[in-house]
Amino acid sequence: MELVSGLRPNQIVSRSTLWLYATAWGACLLFSWWRGGFGLLPRPLEVAHELPRLFSHGLGFHLCSSLYSSVIALAWTAGIGLTLVYSSVIPALRPLLATVEKLRFWGFAGVTVAFTLWLGGGHDLKIALLVFGMTGFFVAAMHDELRAIPRERFDYARSLGMSEWRVVWEVVVRGTLDKAFDVLRQNAAMGWMLLTLVETLVRSEGGIGVLLANESKHMQLAAVAAVQGVVFGVGLLQDALLGALKRLACPHAALRLERSE
Repeated sequence: MELVSGLRPNQIVSRSTLWLYATAWGACLLFSWWRGGFGLLPRPLEVAHELPRLFSHGLGFHLCSSLYSSVIALAWTAGIGLTLVYSSVIPALRPLLATVEKLRFWGFAGVTVAFTLWLGGGHDLKIALLVFGMTGFFVAAMHDELRAIPRERFDYARSLGMSEWRVVWEVVVRGTLDKAFDVLRQNAAMGWMLLTLVETLVRSEGGIGVLLANESKHMQLAAVAAVQGVVFGVGLLQDALLGALKRLACPHAALRLERSE
């Protein structure tokens, strides 16, 4: 009966039931793909046959290059973003934070030329473009988390005799660390989308973006789907690792006031 209750809104079901639903949806999607390829997409066997050829032509190298760039850009984004957000407790620095937030509306058009003249190309240019593309979104999301901190937490910390800097550390920094991991996971996923674009602009180090551009140019749709599938799997693995790191650093985030699974 739990399977039936899962079809009604706001019901609590077990994890095993959710896995059954996920398996059913996955089977339906795979069957639809296998039967018709959704009209244009290559069939699963065609995609699978492309994987050995792609690995023999350097898919592993391109994937490692992209993964390395993704991790470095994510570290820079987190460092710059958290520094800006946490420093916004100082009123004089809030206009700077607001300016960086607005950069998420500024595309790569024109910026690429300026960054190329500044950095000269290569690895530094690719990382700079990725960090530029992600930092605005990271800062905006984390700033929303800070604004959502209840005023009572600040008052409670002050009632314990904490100085204002201690209040910042306990309430703002430690109090939102689990949220910072959530925002970082979102930006990591977005970073993979930006990475393919950036790597088509900066081709010197190779990468998944270069491989996708080359295969798309020759209309190798099965190869494109195979590369996307590999990237999808790596992205899921990276997300799982960040989730595990969050549970390790913030075990309190796993506590629940009421059962939701």
